[in-house]
Formats: sequence, C-alpha cells, structure tokens
Amino acid sequence: MSILPELRDAGSITRVQGIEVGHHTDTRRPTGCTVVMARAGAVGGVDVRGAAPGTRETDLLHPTNLVEQVHAVLLAGGSAWGLDAASGAVRWLEEHDVGLDVRYARLPLVPAAVLFDLGVGDARIRPDAAAGYAACAAASSAPPAEGNVGAGMGACVGKVFGMAHAMKGGVGTASVTVDGVTVGALIACNALGDVLDPDTGRVIAGARSEDGLRLRDTRRALLRGEAPRPVLAGTNTTIGVIATDARITKAQAHRLAVVSHDGLARAINPVHTMSDGDTLFALGTGASGKTLGMMTLATMAAEVTARATLRAVLCARGIKTAEGLWLPAAGDIEGGPFTLRQAQGER
Repeated sequence: MSILPELRDAGSITRVQGIEVGHHTDTRRPTGCTVVMARAGAVGGVDVRGAAPGTRETDLLHPTNLVEQVHAVLLAGGSAWGLDAASGAVRWLEEHDVGLDVRYARLPLVPAAVLFDLGVGDARIRPDAAAGYAACAAASSAPPAEGNVGAGMGACVGKVFGMAHAMKGGVGTASVTVDGVTVGALIACNALGDVLDPDTGRVIAGARSEDGLRLRDTRRALLRGEAPRPVLAGTNTTIGVIATDARITKAQAHRLAVVSHDGLARAINPVHTMSDGDTLFALGTGASGKTLGMMTLATMAAEVTARATLRAVLCARGIKTAEGLWLPAAGDIEGGPFTLRQAQGER
C-alpha cells in the first residue's frame, strides 16, 4: 500500500499552540475516550452531519449563544453511556482551576460526542467519569498516540455489509502550517462506510469481500446493486476536533466545523448516513496572535480532517475479540490476500 509522502510526517493537532491531548484506553475491552484540551480557553464551534448523533453541550457553541469559549472537547466510545466521561473531564478541569468564572466557582465547559463501539467486546464496559478524568490527567502537548487508543480503541469501518466484513478503525491526527498559523485535526473514525486515500480515491480500509480476503469497495458494490445488510441507526459515527491557533470569531469557528466535513467526504464513502452520527468540533485558541483569511483556514481545515481520517485507519492494528470477531487493519491487507490470510492465521 502506498502512503502519501506528506503522511509520513502528518503533524498532529498538538502542534496548534494551546492544545493538549490525552487518551484513556480501557484494557478490559476495546473502548476508551480522548480529550482535546485548551486550558486557557478556545472559541468553539460544532457541526453535526450524521443523522444519529450522541452529543453534549453542543447548543452553547451556536454562534448566537452567549458563551464564547470552551475548555476541552471529550470524544468517547460507549454510545450514549460514554457521554458520562465528560463529567470526569469537568471534575479534573475544576480541580485544576480551569473554567469560566461564574463568581461562585470556575465552570469548565466541555462539549462531547460519542461513537458506537458496543459491538466490539463486552458492551457492558463503557467509558465513564473516571475514564474522562484519566484522559485529562494524561493530556499533554506531545504528539498523541494514534490507532487503537482512546476513543478509537473500539472503532471499526466498512460495516455496510455486516460486522463480519468490517475492518479496524481508530484515531488519527494531522496538521498543516501556513504563514505561522497551524490548523490540526484529531479524528476518531468509526464509519459505516469505507475510508479512502483522499488524493487518489483508492479504498484503504472498509467492507471486505464474502471470503474476507479483499476490499469490496462499498460505493461500487452498492451502485451495482449489492444489497446492504440492515444496520441499526447510530451504530457507527466519525467524530473529531479541528483546532487552530489563528485568531477567529465564534462564527468563524462554526464555519470551520462546517467545512471540515468536506474533509470527511473526501476520505469516507458513504458518509453522513442515517446510521452515522458524524460530529466535528472546531476550536480557536488565538495563541499565534495571527489571522488568516477564511478561504485559507477553511482549505487547511478540510485538508487536515481528510489526512487525519486516513491516518486513523493506517495507524490502526487488527484485533480479534474474545467473542471471535476478527477486524483486520489496513496494514494487514498490504500485499494482497496472501498477507491477509497470514494475518488471519496469526489471530
């Protein structure tokens, strides 16, 4: 499998000044949560495109609403149960005197979104407040781990024809810098559809053939009349955070969240389905002290979103659950079916 040269050093969202990332991975089953933290506060925006979202505190990010800044965004597995992890993030931030001064206390503002990973391992194990607290405690400005970590630990992709033909998803990150301003993205990819190389359109990970040894190419399979398997609404979802150290307004943060979904559309097909809850947040720390035109910022945001989505599957590792579900990773199919058979035999 050829990897785009720029993805060999794709950067990371922590190259954005004022941004830290922490993961908590639950080793009892494949699940976890990830926090993207802006201790000094960041202007926030959000755009929800999937038809089955699981979110918290998204209304406060609307450009016409009062609050200007948030202090972290929490991404988690565990479906709606995973939203509990945001409570732990709020507790950690309060203990560290991070939050909005509301006279009587400092109130940390932590929007959150979740993805559905309950079909991978024991569904009774979900991220909770302790997991969100641990993710914050682990946060730093170092390049974050990618692949099978945090919110991407139980993620998988390519489920249009059933979980038996899916592959492993994960967490990916990327960044670009123009004229001293950086835009970065962190994406937890648990898409119903396939993940593509955004430059070539080549399918990198997704639904596999009936024998499990080749990529099916979901778009072409659907167009030639292959019937999808019934999929429960909300059992997928790609979620993420796009951040910049440019000085932006709340309305501009909202626009960056909107255009970042263009990056998802370049890297996932099909995307924004009735069974996905695709949600992207945007944060602006202003820490560079600089501004860029929205044309350039929007182009950067879509680009890093596409690259981070691709990295989410390139960095993932195949797993086999205790229940016997095998989810190979993109690296397992490099070299064709022979390599895939070898990988299957090793699991």
